[in-house]
Amino acid sequence: MDRLTFHLIPHTHWDREWYLPEAAFTARLVPMLDDLISRLQHDDEIRSFLLDGQTILLEDYLRVRPERAAEVGALVKAGRLQVGPWYVLADEQIPSGESLIRNLLLGTEDSARLGGRLEVLYSPDAFGHPGVWPALGQEFGIGYGVIWRGYGGEMAQGQDRFWWRSPSGREMLVYQLPPAGYEIGVALPRDWAPVRETLVRRAAGPHLPVFIGADHHAPHPDLERLRDRLSALDPASEFRVSRLEEFFIEAAREAKTLPVVVGELRWSYRYAWTLQGVHGTRAPLKRRNSALELSLERLVEPLTALARLAGAADRRALVSSTWRQLVQCHFHDTIGGCASDVVARAAETRMDGVAAAAEELVRSNVHALTGHDPDRAREARAEVTPTLALWNPSASPRGGIVIADVTFFRRDVPVGPPAGRQSTVQPDYEAFSLLAEDGETLPVQEIWKRRDLDRLDAVRHYPDQDEVDLVRIAFRTPPVPGLGLRLLRLGSPAPLSREPFAVAERRTLRNRFLEVAIEPGGGITFLDRHRGERFRHLLTLVGMRDGGDTYTLSGTGIESALHPLGGLRARVLAGGPLFAAIEARWKVVAGSVRLVCMIEADSPTLRCLLDFDNTAVDHRLRFRLPLGIGGVAAVAGAQFGTVSRPPVSVDPAEFPIETPVATAPAHRWVAAAKGSRGLALMSRGFFEYELTAQSDLLMTLLRSVGELSKGDLPTRPGHAGWPTATPLAQCPGSTRIEIALAAVTAEEVDGGTVIPRLWEDGFLPMRGFWMRDFCPSLASPPVPRPVVPHSRSPSPPAERGNWRGSIELEGDGLLLSAIKPAEAGEGMILRCYNATDRVVEGTWRFGTPVRAAYRVRADEQQLRPLAIEAAGTATRFTAAPREIVTVRVD
Repeated sequence: MDRLTFHLIPHTHWDREWYLPEAAFTARLVPMLDDLISRLQHDDEIRSFLLDGQTILLEDYLRVRPERAAEVGALVKAGRLQVGPWYVLADEQIPSGESLIRNLLLGTEDSARLGGRLEVLYSPDAFGHPGVWPALGQEFGIGYGVIWRGYGGEMAQGQDRFWWRSPSGREMLVYQLPPAGYEIGVALPRDWAPVRETLVRRAAGPHLPVFIGADHHAPHPDLERLRDRLSALDPASEFRVSRLEEFFIEAAREAKTLPVVVGELRWSYRYAWTLQGVHGTRAPLKRRNSALELSLERLVEPLTALARLAGAADRRALVSSTWRQLVQCHFHDTIGGCASDVVARAAETRMDGVAAAAEELVRSNVHALTGHDPDRAREARAEVTPTLALWNPSASPRGGIVIADVTFFRRDVPVGPPAGRQSTVQPDYEAFSLLAEDGETLPVQEIWKRRDLDRLDAVRHYPDQDEVDLVRIAFRTPPVPGLGLRLLRLGSPAPLSREPFAVAERRTLRNRFLEVAIEPGGGITFLDRHRGERFRHLLTLVGMRDGGDTYTLSGTGIESALHPLGGLRARVLAGGPLFAAIEARWKVVAGSVRLVCMIEADSPTLRCLLDFDNTAVDHRLRFRLPLGIGGVAAVAGAQFGTVSRPPVSVDPAEFPIETPVATAPAHRWVAAAKGSRGLALMSRGFFEYELTAQSDLLMTLLRSVGELSKGDLPTRPGHAGWPTATPLAQCPGSTRIEIALAAVTAEEVDGGTVIPRLWEDGFLPMRGFWMRDFCPSLASPPVPRPVVPHSRSPSPPAERGNWRGSIELEGDGLLLSAIKPAEAGEGMILRCYNATDRVVEGTWRFGTPVRAAYRVRADEQQLRPLAIEAAGTATRFTAAPREIVTVRVD
């Protein structure tokens, strides 16, 4: 090898929150950065300092020191202080693919405002990496990356750099940190000889980075003279204080013959701790995050984009602020659950804020799209017509069964001093149907009703608090276009057709696709009526003692079924014919169980809701689904695609550093099938699963542990974090898990699109937004009102809102990922990905003509014009295998 050149990379790794809360670490960050800025300004020998690849640290700093913004900007612009490209260093396997893109969009925005960006996808401490990682970097114009965990220690993994190829074929040159990680140079120049030996042993070229820093460390106290002192110790080598990109520029000259790695990086058990046990830790927090991600991605952003297209106020800044708050929860220790209880509570509080903002954004955007004016509703009560806005969040036309909640006024609830006010009281509501705008009658099934409180808000009036009857209904709607909106009004009652049907009787549910029975032991029997395949004992609860910590499972004893104590009680909640449901309740040694099984007349999917009141500690609780199909791999949903994983079986004695886990992460679904027999398990977002060699599929519901880190685990000797009690990580009390099951074939699993579409029907169904005070704005053009013989209020002519268009995606194998406002300008961003291994020709079709369309990266840069066809209502594109495709339309 030629003369060695060591690139000294001064840095700090800064966990924004971990065993201490964010406030404590910020109190340490501010004086550290005060000192660093002063040193950078007065000593040119410190050419640059790497601020951990995340911009949130400077956001926190400038919140305290706003007067230093110009100084910080000058250092960033000069390349002396390297920031980004991430907003936060996330645990990259838990957030959704769109969340990772928002993370990079926020980091790119912040970096640009500060003066420049680190052009390296820097991820020094994530617990493994998804296979799409290189493609994400390329989607933001980044060709280099740094990782630590998830790779190394196996045969043919002996070099410190490699080409990492995503499933779509996009490649990135990656440097892997040594086994000691980013801390290897923290004590230099002491112990230079062993540090040098470690780096040189794996070096794939004469240029080597030496990271000088560690967790929450101030800059090396002698950076100014460190280079000279190392040169004196090793005169045969060259030493430079470098920016990280400068190392990669040199390394790229020697990279042609490096090995190529394909797929996810989750296995480094002989090299460094991989810490995959975090996927089951604080599972309720992860489920809450997934629900909020889905709300922002597929409700808030599309509705914001459509409302803006229809002429409503620009709410992009509010959406961006809401995303920023959620992405703050994706810091790797926070969303991984391996942080203190104080940090977990802070994340829950942030999520409460995200949920509230999302709800308000959805409400205001629906009002804008329908033309509803809540203030006019207060002033023109005679023109109020209760209305259900039916919106299709899919990019494909959909009809079928819709579940919606409607409310009926009972009485006023005065708030404030009485001042002689009298409460208005109205009799009980009467039976009703829904009327489409063309006059078609849609009969409804009443599922349940209860008394509730409802508040009507308006910009220029105090809220109006009422007692109402809250009624959950089911109805069958004709197809609604993709991203289309339809208004439904109340009509006279109409009889329901009994075909096709969904029926619940005692402990059995059935429709034309499936039959489900709740077993005395708490599991279910599932019959696929089309293929005759029967699955028994699905969703059996199994438990095991877990003596581990928040990072690592340490199971003791045998995982066993949790049988009902004192029997199981079941009752029919909804008998059909559109929607049918059965509730079962029982107790087990770990707590009490409520399981609701639900089917719809037009769906092959069983939806289940589990409420579990956990009273146990130091244990793991899972669903077991015996599949009866040996010798297959599980195919799991992943960010922008899928990943196939066979069962894991290892000898722990071969892995003294850390025992590999048999569990794995999934996004939205996991499935296994052989021939015509198979099953897909679906959830709202992220979850942990396992497929055993006996073809049992298991889903983690809870990992209850009480310590942040233990130092004496047989599965991981040594502390992974600072010892801290975490009683809230025991997940005490009630938690809710929503899943869905569908019978699938091996061909459907391999095809890539059948299960995602079943998932979309189950977890992103048609949405009904009820407006009992609906009153159109005077600016909305009137349309003829259908005859409504069953109306308790005056019936003025109805008026409609501005959105009657559609946005639809065509192309066999293409799946919608995002519809959002463009980050800049007046455009709209449409993103999909190719779920297949073949080239797919795709088309976006619009109900409203567009002026221009462009192919762009995920960072919305590098515009390439696309042809507009069909009088401005269509644009075509080509999607390479597994490719992410982003289109901007104006």
